[in-house]
Amino acid sequence: MAQIFPKWTNKLPPVVAAGLLLALLAVVGFFWYFGSPMYTDVGYQPVQPVPYSHKLHAGDMGMDCRYCHTAVERSTVAMVPPTQTCMNCHTLVLPESELLKPVMKSWSEGTPIPWVKIHKVPDYAYFDHSAHVRVGVGCASCHGRIDQMEVVQQDQPLSMGWCLECHRNPDMSLRPIDQITNMSWTPPVNQLELAAKFKLERNINPPTNCSGCHR
Repeated sequence: MAQIFPKWTNKLPPVVAAGLLLALLAVVGFFWYFGSPMYTDVGYQPVQPVPYSHKLHAGDMGMDCRYCHTAVERSTVAMVPPTQTCMNCHTLVLPESELLKPVMKSWSEGTPIPWVKIHKVPDYAYFDHSAHVRVGVGCASCHGRIDQMEVVQQDQPLSMGWCLECHRNPDMSLRPIDQITNMSWTPPVNQLELAAKFKLERNINPPTNCSGCHR
């Protein structure tokens, strides 16, 4: 009996199977990367109601983070500064500036400036700023070099996997307590040796179980 299909078609099933497998891997890889916080969240940089420059204030002028974010050492939240904090300086410094009109309007009307939140943790996850700051996790570890940003953007994914990586191995994020807000701090000696010392002195043992963050 004559063959209906040519001999080369015998190779089609494995070729088709390999093609489908590669296509499946490509689809999974596409959504794994482009649907992850590393792609969707890192670099998030909303337009703010006031063009506040962290580079000018925290970088060039050397203002400490805690001047504006006053609650970061004792509260779960870092706190967005009230208009009063801005006016401590800008009552005298450039009060007529066009850029500061929203600040002046907020001050005169007694209404808050509608800042747009950038760093967001889901409602189902519990995060405590003070717990991290008090053991020596620097601001730059999560927020990046804020002192170099004209407009603040999200520097890290803040995903569960990213948090767990640090909880399992916090060594590279630990520093002296008095250097928490020093964005340019570098370890004077081996970082791992410092971290071992800090973990022992501060009893650092971050939780990696579900209830550590989901309460």
